[in-house]
Amino acid sequence: MTIGEASRRTGLPESTLRYYEKRGLLRAARDGGGRRDYGEEDVAWIQFLRRLKETGMPLEDIRRYAGLRAFGDASLAERLEMLRVHREYVLEQRRRWEGFLNKLEEKIVLYEQAVRDRSGGPA
Repeated sequence: MTIGEASRRTGLPESTLRYYEKRGLLRAARDGGGRRDYGEEDVAWIQFLRRLKETGMPLEDIRRYAGLRAFGDASLAERLEMLRVHREYVLEQRRRWEGFLNKLEEKIVLYEQAVRDRSGGPA
């Protein structure tokens, strides 16, 4: 598939796909005319890269992971460890956000009570 089709399938702009390729995160095959030719495996990989980025993995770590992926099964243990470390980071972020949400909910309850008290509505 063309870069435009890959862009539509992944929801990432073509410029981002080119950037990923330039940074060594993505290796697109080329057709006879030298144009990028993405396959289903590329789309799955791009979606995975996007999830790593969206969950806060630093670009340098993503680059390292991508480099290890090129070694195939020989790098499985190292990639597994990277994902385990990142999972702990994501879990910690989730705990932080749950704490933020709890405080926000507490404040909303206080404000709702204050609004009810001022308007004379039911308690």
